[in-house]
Amino acid sequence: MQAKRIKVTGKVQGVYFRASTQEQAKQLGIKGWCKNESDGSVLIIAEGSEENLNALVSWCHHGPSNASVENVLVESIVVSGFEGFEIKR
Repeated sequence: MQAKRIKVTGKVQGVYFRASTQEQAKQLGIKGWCKNESDGSVLIIAEGSEENLNALVSWCHHGPSNASVENVLVESIVVSGFEGFEIKR
């Protein structure tokens, strides 16, 4: 089990990025959360296997169809043991 902090920048708010991220995470068995940040980015905290986290990060580089991703920053963090994957407001 690994954990990642993923910050996605570009046109990623108002394009169902968080809902799509939650759907991807659930399909991949990833736990954690995502939320819109005041700077216009989306922040994702994700826990899962290395393979599944890599798949989520790869998906984040394009996101849902209406998104226009400019950058994806990924850093390893300490595992917290989340129960599911939620959208924070």
